[in-house]
Amino acid sequence: MAPPPRWLRREVFVGLALGQFVSLLITSTGFSSSELARRGVNAPTSQSLLNYILLALVYGGTLIYRRQHLTIKWYYYLLFGIIDVEANYIVVKAYQYTSLTSVMLLDCWSIPCVIVLTWLFLKTKYGLRKFIGVGVCVAGLVLVIFSDVHASDRAKGPNPLKGDLFVIGGSMLYAVSNVTEEYFVKKSNRVEVMAMLGVFGAIISGIQISILERQELRSTHWNAGALFPFIGFALAMFLFYSTVPIILKICGATMLNLSLLTSDMWAVLIRIFAYHEKVDWMYFVAFAGTAIGLVIYSYKGKKKIAEENAQVTEAGDEEAATGNRTAQVPGVGDDGAASNKEFPSAATSSR
Repeated sequence: MAPPPRWLRREVFVGLALGQFVSLLITSTGFSSSELARRGVNAPTSQSLLNYILLALVYGGTLIYRRQHLTIKWYYYLLFGIIDVEANYIVVKAYQYTSLTSVMLLDCWSIPCVIVLTWLFLKTKYGLRKFIGVGVCVAGLVLVIFSDVHASDRAKGPNPLKGDLFVIGGSMLYAVSNVTEEYFVKKSNRVEVMAMLGVFGAIISGIQISILERQELRSTHWNAGALFPFIGFALAMFLFYSTVPIILKICGATMLNLSLLTSDMWAVLIRIFAYHEKVDWMYFVAFAGTAIGLVIYSYKGKKKIAEENAQVTEAGDEEAATGNRTAQVPGVGDDGAASNKEFPSAATSSR
């Protein structure tokens, strides 16, 4: 049976759709954080704590119900949790020192970091088309920056250098976190990764809150106006964290970071329709450019499709041969076959 046309492959559409879904979620967390900051709530770690607790309860409960043993050592998850918590904290903290425009621009640093890390540690191969897609996406975001400057909306922070360094450091930690999560998801499974991230993320956040944000929480006046965005932030982050492993398994960490570039542009559309604000025409050109870049990056040529089909066919032949040998061994039957299905080959999950 002939493979479907290159532009109609299911994983392309699923990856693009899920990428924009998480981009919208990130946009909603940005608006929630802005509302909390407007009300004088400055507790970035506390905002993330509820998300980690939800991850631990939902996915940890599922892990216990399945009586599933860990496939990755717990101390690796501890390091992963530390990186993820601190990446969130540092980038949110940067907004206190530098402008929104600078954060948007410097946050792109995570993309080349992800490309280098996946190439070094995950042996991901990037062709010329992939780099063209990345370039078009980044160019689209740069247009947004120029639009802000053109509209004189750029405001300097109290300490731009410090804030810019925070963003660069946080972007590098995000890159490490994304690549680590991609490796864990492909080596283990989504439920285990999310459960352990929730457990260790909650523990680390709790310790950090007791040291850095205890006074801030005590002085905050908790009313409905502060609680709703606080809870909304946590729910959006929970959905974001639950969806990211699926994208990482289908498309990889680079595609995830490229998709998140459109979050700033979704924010622009919300400003237009919800707050009736006027924006520069460059925003629309930038949005179209980033969307085109995502499609170019997701595009797979005939050679790539043929290679993937050959890998899948080869893996299927190996499994069939293994099954024939297993059938000849006394005492090994359906249980052995089931265990083989439980851990699919790397070829079937390769990008």
